[in-house]
Amino acid sequence: MPGESAALSEMELPPLPLEEWEDTKETLHRYCQIVGKTRMELSPFRNHWWHVTLYVSPRGLSTGPIPFAAGAFEATLDLLESRLVVTTSENTGFDFCIEDLPVGEFYSRFFVGLESVGIEASINAAPFDLDDDHALDANFVHGNCVPSYVQRYHRILLWTDQVFKEFAGRFNGKQSPVQLFWHSFDLALNRFSGRRATLPDGTDPVTREAYSHEVISFGFWPGDAQVREPAFYSYTAPEPDDLTDQLLGVEAASWQEGGTALLPYEAVRDSASPMATLLEFVQNAYLAGARTAGWDIEDFSTQPTR
Repeated sequence: MPGESAALSEMELPPLPLEEWEDTKETLHRYCQIVGKTRMELSPFRNHWWHVTLYVSPRGLSTGPIPFAAGAFEATLDLLESRLVVTTSENTGFDFCIEDLPVGEFYSRFFVGLESVGIEASINAAPFDLDDDHALDANFVHGNCVPSYVQRYHRILLWTDQVFKEFAGRFNGKQSPVQLFWHSFDLALNRFSGRRATLPDGTDPVTREAYSHEVISFGFWPGDAQVREPAFYSYTAPEPDDLTDQLLGVEAASWQEGGTALLPYEAVRDSASPMATLLEFVQNAYLAGARTAGWDIEDFSTQPTR
């Protein structure tokens, strides 16, 4: 489509088989939970938990500015140099190497470093929504962080972030930033109809806030115990009738049980035009959700509907 970035088309995407880097991914995921929980603790609340997420930066994953007594600070997982870097508005900061650093040691160095620059913070050290008996401050089991794999992961995140931002420009309704949710470790973009959603009685507070309004979500995750490969996804919540009867338009894409559309990363990477393939997938997944949920597609569109 007009205005699409030629640079995105030229960026080479690396392979990232889950079985090759799973130990590194699990370690990095826990680093992100420590940093993300700190942002959640110190940042003003935002709807749908947007105050807790991390953002893709040219060098890795960043919190963006976080307030503290003397001003603001930012924590960045520099995935190019395998370092955690904290900078403050007071021209202070600290950094340390994260290559093969046990999670418990990361926790200790991070909070000692924050204290050294005048930042008071504490978090719940229990890992969130992970099958893990080890508290983050006492986890010396996960400590494998291989630079070559985190660099590949960062390259994929950087590319996906830019493609999702390209896609975001087609929608003029309420829309989230492109952001990484550290509980599930997915990079996501969310579009909203503006209508309240009805949730079942007994829905937990975290889910109730996240899904308080009708939403169509798009994202990338690197794989987990259930999905054993990196993939792009989309789902509509609440799931409308006939959603999974809609065509996704990309041969490798399919509807999964539970109403999630899935497109394997390797299918995108191996396609003649990865950007065009991903954009076609998310556009068709959006149209599938919007049509079946009764959204006003024309009103939300910033470009003619195809």
